[in-house]
Amino acid sequence: MAAEATAAAPVSPQPGRCAYFVARKRRFCKMVPARGKRFCGEHGGREEENGRKRIPCPLDPKHTVYEDQLQKHLKKCNSREKPKPVYYAQDINAGLKDTTELPEEQQVPISALSKEELEDLIRKLRRASNCINYVLKDQILSHQALQEALNDPQNGDVAFKHLKQQASILGNMERLHLLEPGNCFVEFGAGRGKLSHWVDIALQDSKDVHFLLVERATTRFKVDGKHRKNCFERLQVDIQHLCLNKVPVLVKEKLPVIGIGKHVCGAATDLALRCLVETYTKPCEGEKESPAPKRFKSNESNITSNNSGESHDKPRADSWSPVAGVVIALCCHHRCDWKHYVGQDFFTKVGLGAMEFNYFKRMTSWATCGMRETARKSYATHTKNEEQSNDAEEHDQDDRCVEYNLDSLQGLLTTEDRKQIGQLCKLLIDHGRIEYLQQRGYEAVLQHYTDLSVSLENVLLTAVPCQSSLTPSTA
Repeated sequence: MAAEATAAAPVSPQPGRCAYFVARKRRFCKMVPARGKRFCGEHGGREEENGRKRIPCPLDPKHTVYEDQLQKHLKKCNSREKPKPVYYAQDINAGLKDTTELPEEQQVPISALSKEELEDLIRKLRRASNCINYVLKDQILSHQALQEALNDPQNGDVAFKHLKQQASILGNMERLHLLEPGNCFVEFGAGRGKLSHWVDIALQDSKDVHFLLVERATTRFKVDGKHRKNCFERLQVDIQHLCLNKVPVLVKEKLPVIGIGKHVCGAATDLALRCLVETYTKPCEGEKESPAPKRFKSNESNITSNNSGESHDKPRADSWSPVAGVVIALCCHHRCDWKHYVGQDFFTKVGLGAMEFNYFKRMTSWATCGMRETARKSYATHTKNEEQSNDAEEHDQDDRCVEYNLDSLQGLLTTEDRKQIGQLCKLLIDHGRIEYLQQRGYEAVLQHYTDLSVSLENVLLTAVPCQSSLTPSTA
């Protein structure tokens, strides 16, 4: 596989482009150098130039700066440490501090396992999966708010796929009666905030609503110009350190929170779940009590569980919960982390631990790797012009089969076997999240929210408070 990737790499830069080869991306830099130069400012200025030398920034070596302007640059560099916001609480959502993490030297690549060790690992997986007695149902829905955009021929294939996913997420929110005013929508891993943008449109610019866009990175704010300034607020913080109890708008308005996200990557899902159902429902350090959310505004209708035939009444008008619901599209299981994983109790219950989790999370890529190679060929023809605008928001196209060579497993497992095992690994990890939510008073469900041709990561996690937990007397 590595040999094929090397062979496919370009041998020379495009005319008029930087001649620096970016090894991580297996291509030449696309920046345009100054007239008469072979390299752009980032890659060609490390040598003496007109008596001035560029050096890597000590805060972030990914970019460079003129040596004689270093001190001035450090004062305004985007990578400098900034004052912590009021809602920052170190590791508040990280999980148990005494969790045993598997040492790096013990994380053996799957390709290094013997046949007997691999077979034993698969037996453990199948035995643990026997307790999962449901099949994910299809809840591929849409919403009227996106119909105009979906029918717009100017949207390319990639944009159309994003829109279909967003439309289905909104459709599922509406099905669960979560697409209503009187709530604060917290979008985790918000990126440009497109999902919140469509939720706002679906609510027809309701005044009694607020949006918190959580993103740890400095983000492109192209969509922010379309947001209502008094309803949208960006929280630039890692989910691991986010204390919702200290967010000013929640302290003041005391709105019920609905957690949403489109492709919340790996461990970020576990951090988001803990942020919502564990730390938000109890006081942060130094506080006396958790905020009392406003009551639901609802009519008498039912919510039907996707994995059973039971009907559940919608919360009564006199009932409330600090967290009104969770709707998160799952993604990138190979980036999960045992120390943050919320399903540790479930893994322990079925006789598994950190070692098995470390293998299973990497084996999740087997569910899609066989399909990716076929899909990537056609996908590449559509993404040349849209690559930069969509790369940061869509994760399901970039997690390649790493850390092991699938060719080494050809004698042990067929492609169909690997696909089935990968799907079981994903389901097992996700089921641990379901049990975590159920134990905390939520009716949690996994479902397919879009077709595989739209996204290879097509599972949506939804959760709403159980009726027995919706009592106004206790929080």
